[in-house]
Amino acid sequence: MYEATIHERNLDGSARLTMHARQRMNSRRLPEAAIRAALEHGRVVHVRGASIYVIGRKEISRYRRRGLDLSSFHGVQVVCSPDGTILTVYRNRDFRSLRPQRRGRRARA
Repeated sequence: MYEATIHERNLDGSARLTMHARQRMNSRRLPEAAIRAALEHGRVVHVRGASIYVIGRKEISRYRRRGLDLSSFHGVQVVCSPDGTILTVYRNRDFRSLRPQRRGRRARA
């Protein structure tokens, strides 16, 4: 398991937050509201055993129609372990790295 999970804290009683994630929230100036919004309203992408909750253009427009403004959280990504612990958080509006890689045919020699 991760050593950082020894120093877990709760995010308003819902999700556990590692010390690393808390430090990244502070250094990247991401408020708890952004993390909660990503966990509640973001799409989930599963990558190498982790669940990544992201808020992109599609989520912003979907929830805008429902009367919720997520535009200030555009690009927020929350990486969670399989047990739901938040490992790290960051903002990245480029979601290309989250798409599954296409497996092309290898060229013959």
